[in-house]
Amino acid sequence: MSNHHTIVAEDVYKHFGDVKALDGVSIAAENGKVLGLLGPNGAGKTTLVRILATLLKPDRGEVRVGGFNVLRQKQHVREIIGLAGQNTAVDEILTGRENLVMVGQLYHIPRQQAKQRAQELLEQFSLTDAADRSVKTYSGGMRRRLDLAASIVARPSILFLDEPTTGLDPRTRIVMWDTIRSLVSDGATLLLTTQYLEEADELADNIVVIDHGHVIAQGTANELKANMAADFIDITIANPLQTAQASDLLGRLSSEAPQTDNRRGHVILAVENGAQSIAEVVRLLDGDDIHIAELNLRRPTLNDVFLSITGEAIVEEEAQPKRGRFGRRRSA
Repeated sequence: MSNHHTIVAEDVYKHFGDVKALDGVSIAAENGKVLGLLGPNGAGKTTLVRILATLLKPDRGEVRVGGFNVLRQKQHVREIIGLAGQNTAVDEILTGRENLVMVGQLYHIPRQQAKQRAQELLEQFSLTDAADRSVKTYSGGMRRRLDLAASIVARPSILFLDEPTTGLDPRTRIVMWDTIRSLVSDGATLLLTTQYLEEADELADNIVVIDHGHVIAQGTANELKANMAADFIDITIANPLQTAQASDLLGRLSSEAPQTDNRRGHVILAVENGAQSIAEVVRLLDGDDIHIAELNLRRPTLNDVFLSITGEAIVEEEAQPKRGRFGRRRSA
């Protein structure tokens, strides 16, 4: 790996009994960039973050963060990283200000400087109005912002964000995105795990797609989409009972089987040239007296990339974290 890579994991394995959480994973994050680790729940993302943050030992593999070996130089690693996990790590009893001052003192920052730093972060994360309230009165979004603020009290050069926006409403999520962009502009290197495709697309300079403990694809968002070399035609059938019939008809236009949702009358068709294929789609369906309620032509998304590679879609709704885009269950 190049010296420009701040976070490096090579051929990392971590098994829990028969569960292969990581099965030969290799990643590299460039200095001052955002590496997005994309995958569904249970893919192995959090396990990898815990290893990188020195909280878990790999069974085997080479792992270096900031040039330090995470096993032999654990304390050096901990001095240069920040970590914001899926669950907030702040103290509910303390106020927001007290939490930040406490974290500063744990990093051996003098108390007065810790207070000044806490005030800076409260302002940066729009928490000044709630600064002296107990954290147990905070909303979920406020707790997330406070947790992220706590992770950068000591101005770490390397930051691990493990699904930092899970469960947040869209407006709060966008606020968090702006904050993450600001950290990168200040020179931080970020590893961001997420199951939100839009989040990876918006924030990551490079993306590693992981599933069932394996890296299955990597590159920039545009590279991953371009590798598909396909357009997508989204068709909604007026009578959902004709969805299967429509799928059978349209299957001849693609080398891949159409994706279908019989309940909604939805068919997604991957084709090499969408503009030319639309006329043929309309002709075939009209010939079998199948009426179209809606038809759209679009370029591939990251969800299409993941679906093409694995046969399953990444789910963006927390309520159904183990279902594919059209209701298929992921295997355990």
